Amino acid sequence: MSYSPDGQHQPYRSEGQYQQQPYGASYTQQYEPQYRPDPYGPPQPPYGEPEEPQYEERRPRRGRRWLIAGVTVLALAGIAAGVMYHFEIPPFTDKGKDVSFGQPAAGGGQAAGGTGGAAKQAANSKALMPTGPQAEFKNSMTLGDGTHVAVTTLDGKKSGFKGKVWVWAPKEYNDPKFAKSGFPVMIALPGGAGYPNNYWMGTDLGLQTSISKWYAEGKSKPFILAMPVLNPGPDDKGVYWDGSDIPDQPKMGTWLTEDVPDLMKANFRTVKSRDGWAYMGSSTGGFASLKAVLKYPEKFKAAICSGPDIVPDSSLWKGHDKEKAENNPELLAKALIDKKGAPDVYLAFQVGDNESNKKTLPDVQKFVATYGKGPIHTSLRVIPGGQHNAKTYVPNMGEGPIQFISKVMEGPVE
Repeated sequence: MSYSPDGQHQPYRSEGQYQQQPYGASYTQQYEPQYRPDPYGPPQPPYGEPEEPQYEERRPRRGRRWLIAGVTVLALAGIAAGVMYHFEIPPFTDKGKDVSFGQPAAGGGQAAGGTGGAAKQAANSKALMPTGPQAEFKNSMTLGDGTHVAVTTLDGKKSGFKGKVWVWAPKEYNDPKFAKSGFPVMIALPGGAGYPNNYWMGTDLGLQTSISKWYAEGKSKPFILAMPVLNPGPDDKGVYWDGSDIPDQPKMGTWLTEDVPDLMKANFRTVKSRDGWAYMGSSTGGFASLKAVLKYPEKFKAAICSGPDIVPDSSLWKGHDKEKAENNPELLAKALIDKKGAPDVYLAFQVGDNESNKKTLPDVQKFVATYGKGPIHTSLRVIPGGQHNAKTYVPNMGEGPIQFISKVMEGPVE
């Protein structure tokens, strides 16, 4: 799982403007031949008519100076504002401000759609109003359409792990016509260290804007995104947790499949049934997504797995073969196929044909051929020239995988 997709970050740039000074009348005068009296001619009176001051020329030149000075000041102010925005210096950024996602600010009374909101729902409603308690979300960045990526620190009650979770809701979430609607949730998991950040929270990879675009094109559901940290610490020594509850280690499996969904239910209008819950992930995040759906099909319906590992291989499993087998997607898939009345799950794979790990594509092809039957529905998109990175995976999600899972999921629903 060392083949982690790289987030692509756009460097800050500011572009100044060059303005050329127009030529005035003085340019003409400077090079215009001047009359010189003949030294041998008649003497010239020293007291002739005084030369008229050139007011008509001096006033425009002074105006031009003021204009240039004003433009320069404005240009410098614009550059300074851009720099202050880039380095997140108030008041030129809204980073760190409270984000409520349609609810009152944390601590400001009962959350909209909290306990009181849930009580007003019809018994047969497919939507689940926010259950509370309300988390404190701080703005991480604001997108061009006015939506926010916000972050909170979640103290997982079931896992005992405490870490950051970034969230984003599409603009439709605040559309009055969807005020009583529950939205589908996609839990997006990164590859690599997955700590202390989740690279899907950055807007440089375009996941959020792509979901909005795909929804507008009729390809995707308007997913709410949950983007938690994947691991409890860095993997600088090749250590990772396989998104699982490895004995004597932080319970990252419970964190990803219990605590993070509970956070989303507490703070957003979601879908009651499994039809509104999905995962997506790259590399080791793709493995964790695949495993979560196969292990808990009663809770999650679909996953998009990009360049995933197929079997657990963390060194932390040493001495824990039983628990390792319980988190093996191949064994989980076989058990699901053998189980009568098992719920259907939908797994959309995408793999580049130029992955850094040359086993990735054949391993995924073998999994699809072996386990893509019965209640397990699969699709596989092979990306021509595709490499093992998120920059490859996001655009190609719109070419098949997002449609595959969106067709079987629900939301917005009332």
